[in-house]
Amino acid sequence: MSHRTRAARPADAGAIARIYNEGIEERLATFETRPRSAEEVAGWFSAGFPLVVVESEGAVVAWASAPPYRPGREAYEGIGEFSVYVARPARRQGAGRAAMEALAREAETRGLWQLVSRIFPENEASLALCRSLGFREVGVYRRHARLDGEWRDVVVVELLLGEAADA
Repeated sequence: MSHRTRAARPADAGAIARIYNEGIEERLATFETRPRSAEEVAGWFSAGFPLVVVESEGAVVAWASAPPYRPGREAYEGIGEFSVYVARPARRQGAGRAAMEALAREAETRGLWQLVSRIFPENEASLALCRSLGFREVGVYRRHARLDGEWRDVVVVELLLGEAADA
């Protein structure tokens, strides 16, 4: 499968919401439980954080974003809290890798020095992707939050970018 990455555009909001809602429905990638609308996703574009999509045969099949880690805290202005989601039919075909590589490039271009996230230990595909891209597993937050009434752990991952990676 051939992939093309690019910065997301407001016209992609519907595809991004559809892919995100697959992840929400599966209960393997996020604590979120409420589906998102295209209108809600369109609001992300005014926030100005890195948001990329992966296209295959003209259709958006994956996306990744890096909103601020702790908005309003100057010390953390260079840290993005990433998410990556791949449409079901496009999984295990390199779309997630393409999205994350594009996101890391875009984040570094914008002056971010670190990408972080929390991943369910059961989400083996996401953990494997992060490992293959050089992310470090920092540790595990036990019983980080509840999803559908059940406590869930998360693995904390980080990737240093630019000058921070070189130090």
